[in-house]
Amino acid sequence: MLKFALFGAGRIGAMHAANIAANPHAQLAWVFDVNKDAAEKVASRHGAQVAPGIEAALADASVGAVLIASSTDTHVPLITAAAKAGKAILCEKPIDLDIQKVEQCRKDIAGTNVPVQIGFNRRYDATHRAVQQAVARGEIGTLEVLIITSRDPELAPMPILKSSGGIFRDMTIHDFDLARFILGEEPVEVSATGSVKVDPIVATLNDYDTVMVTMKAKSGALVHINNSRRCVYGYDQRVEAFGSKGMVQSDNPMPNMLRRSGAGMTQALSGLHYFFIERYMQAYLDELNEFIDRTNRGLPPTVDFEDGRKALIIADAAFESIRSGEAVSVNYG
Repeated sequence: MLKFALFGAGRIGAMHAANIAANPHAQLAWVFDVNKDAAEKVASRHGAQVAPGIEAALADASVGAVLIASSTDTHVPLITAAAKAGKAILCEKPIDLDIQKVEQCRKDIAGTNVPVQIGFNRRYDATHRAVQQAVARGEIGTLEVLIITSRDPELAPMPILKSSGGIFRDMTIHDFDLARFILGEEPVEVSATGSVKVDPIVATLNDYDTVMVTMKAKSGALVHINNSRRCVYGYDQRVEAFGSKGMVQSDNPMPNMLRRSGAGMTQALSGLHYFFIERYMQAYLDELNEFIDRTNRGLPPTVDFEDGRKALIIADAAFESIRSGEAVSVNYG
């Protein structure tokens, strides 16, 4: 039985709490949030205690793991404290918006030997994973082009945009990780371009709401990523891997597959999922279940701190490219 302390009881934290409670090999023991009402609501729902601070939860010797679902600016100090307390860690992406803070965190937790998993949940989507497996098995021959489409249903509220670190660190970072996962190798060159097409207010943040990124891997395989902060038909998430012997695709799943047909017409009766929690609900569950299983068996996570670090390095390179107008070589250090 792996006992958890949950740090962050907002929408994502509440979802993680329910997923922990649903696993027969895990238990939610503590909940902490600066919003005490939110912490009490989640804790009472799952029979956990409300922690007055993170120290109480980390001091509990029966707690074996920490799930971090709090704001991004708290991730590094919480990872560091949890690692030094000897707790396994599952932390939502990103580790931080500042690569220097990530590098310092890497040094500070070196030698603690605790598993640190970063929440790149798209790797756990069944159809995205099937694409990766098909590529790895050579079913499409040599991978030549990878195309990732990711479009949000609407622009996030201004406070979220201000604290997001920009579209590449907030949104595209998922696609950078997914590209690394499917490629099976590192992108070595990044070229990015972008526009403000959704709302002029985004320009005041020195950011973009519509972007395209191309990357080249060492093998010569090419990656194309396109993002938009507005998609009027729902949450658009698709992947295509094209190779020397064919192609595999991961398309948008529908809430239901009901169709109606008539003379000269076939019509789908369901639109896309609205946003990320609905679209990736099963992926979040599978991500957590794998973390629990591997932690209980003493195995390292399959998506670790280095994956979070490298995705942020690519995001920084994309910002450098879009502002310089030139392709940028990626230096992973």
